[in-house]
Amino acid sequence: MNKLIERITVDPNICFGKPCIKGTRIWVSLILDLLAEGMTTEEIIKEYPQITEEDIRACIAYGAEMSREKFVDVKVEK
Repeated sequence: MNKLIERITVDPNICFGKPCIKGTRIWVSLILDLLAEGMTTEEIIKEYPQITEEDIRACIAYGAEMSREKFVDVKVEK
C-alpha cells in the first residue's frame, strides 16, 4: 500500500495543496468522484491518458488511508 501512496503528492504550490497524482494536476478527489459515479478504470484512463491503472489504485488507497484518519458525517437511517 505504501508504494501506491507514493504516487500521490501534496504541494502547496500545485492545485492549492490538494492531493494529486504525482506529475499531474489531477486531484485524487476527482478520480474518486469519477469512480463513485460509476466510471470504469478504462473510461477514466481514456479521459485522462496521462494516468495509469496503478495511479487510480493509488487514489483509492489514499482515500482508504484518509478514512482511517478522518470521519465524514453521514445521515443515520432509523
